Amino acid sequence: MKVSEILSSTRHPYPSLEIVPPLRGITKTELLESIAPFMEFSPKYINVTSHRDEYEFVQQEDGSFKKRMVRNRISETTVCSAIMDRYQIETVPHLICGGSTSDEIESKLDNLEFLGINNIVALRGDSITGEKRFTPTPGGYRYASELVEGIRKYQGSASYRRSHKIDNSDDNPRYFCIGVGAYPEKHFEAANIETDIINLKKKVDAGADYIITQMFFDNNVYYDFVKKCREAGITIPIIPGLKPLSTARQVSLLPESFSLNIPFELTEAIRKAADNKAEIYRIGTEWCTMQCKDLLSHGVPAVHFYTMGKSDNIVSILKQCF
Repeated sequence: MKVSEILSSTRHPYPSLEIVPPLRGITKTELLESIAPFMEFSPKYINVTSHRDEYEFVQQEDGSFKKRMVRNRISETTVCSAIMDRYQIETVPHLICGGSTSDEIESKLDNLEFLGINNIVALRGDSITGEKRFTPTPGGYRYASELVEGIRKYQGSASYRRSHKIDNSDDNPRYFCIGVGAYPEKHFEAANIETDIINLKKKVDAGADYIITQMFFDNNVYYDFVKKCREAGITIPIIPGLKPLSTARQVSLLPESFSLNIPFELTEAIRKAADNKAEIYRIGTEWCTMQCKDLLSHGVPAVHFYTMGKSDNIVSILKQCF
């Protein structure tokens, strides 16, 4: 079932979960067991992030250096397949511009179609280590809006087109439901929030079906962002994204990594907790629970949780809110 269909047919808000593909070395059983605690809440789907292959330079015997690709994580497609096989629920893989040509992305779409996956979150993706700015792969897409447009043009593999009697005309069956990302406090590369929303609308106009926001810790930021989006003519669902703080280090790490603000009340509570890790964990969980309850009271269609492979605090929040 497509996420767009779930959003339009579900009467009550639901939790949306996102996991990160595990590092190489973890077993399939370990991966599935890490997801098992979420199954109590009958999630409608699970998002699986995508990560670019990295490169390292290895010195040769003659003193020169050779560039070598490093694949640190299991692919999102493999993870999606394992989850679907074990839990019989929908999965939503992320697809990124970086690291792939447009032809390679079309091949990935063929693989997803083969597995019966028809939901995607389309993202530009981050720059690789050592890059100050994102550099597109030659023959690939520079912006997420271009990626959305490319996915929207996809009409299925040759076998799909034959079975559905689809030619290569503009009669697009919209095989994939496409979600896109948004930054309530603006992307760090955008000059201002207004420009960022203009760029978001390009993704919507290209064919996006719904939006998931980056994490935020002040709900007023989300409400103001939605208002600006509606004023800009963006009408598709905007799902808020949340992540509970779990360590003191995240107070400095998250703003640096995601260009977001953390309310003073929250940072002060964590500062006063000092080295009490359990207390910091409790504070972060309670703050996120408060956010979730407030969002639900304002009629959001769903709440998206960035789990980062951890379940205890998310499970606690789900028990209190859903």
